[in-house]
Amino acid sequence: MKCVIIDDEPLAVELLEDFVQKVDSLELIHTFNNAIDAISFINQNNVDLIFLDIQMPHFSGIDFLNTIEKKPLVIFTTAFSDYAVEGFNLGAVDYLVKPIPFHRFLKSVVRAQQVLNPTTTVQVISEHTTSPELEQDFMFVRAEYENVKMNFSDILFIEGLKDYVKIYTIDNKFTLTLISLIKLENLLSNKGFSRIHRSYIINIKHVKSIQKNKVLISDKRIPISESYKTSFFERINL
Repeated sequence: MKCVIIDDEPLAVELLEDFVQKVDSLELIHTFNNAIDAISFINQNNVDLIFLDIQMPHFSGIDFLNTIEKKPLVIFTTAFSDYAVEGFNLGAVDYLVKPIPFHRFLKSVVRAQQVLNPTTTVQVISEHTTSPELEQDFMFVRAEYENVKMNFSDILFIEGLKDYVKIYTIDNKFTLTLISLIKLENLLSNKGFSRIHRSYIINIKHVKSIQKNKVLISDKRIPISESYKTSFFERINL
């Protein structure tokens, strides 16, 4: 499928470009940082699929979709879930909420291929790429008005604060983002992280020492709760 990416955030474009390269059946033919510049290109070229951001300055993804004459398949990409119903009403194949994990991206691509070629079985993963979601060593998190790239190796620990989390990094800073601790636990469990408390996920590689009920990371002593102690100690062979 010939695809186009339209997103005003360079890091989001970079991530989608990386994902597209991992899928044999996708061919990226252009990227745009605003929807207005993409209108004539879409109307004049054969495009099968658009990865389309919704929240863009001056001209939204929904405005764009209502303007173009030719209607390729569309997968919306956005940091907000508020537009999901409107997106599906406009015939979108799928609706991806940032930060987008590869396995969720891949599921959307498979869905688009089934719409485009309903009788064809497609092999989407490159034969040269094994377990791409395991190779990814970073994630994007929403912080204020941008998506921030965070390398897993730079994360010390994560603290849950109701609907928000604080992600502490090796530069002695933290990023506050709206995401659940459970979602991060599922994402990071096979990346060297461990949940040791209802409010904490730690990066095991940054643990300096372990006491009976605490771990030391940087200068922070983080509690280990009884409900997580057994699984954590088994994981580090204690």
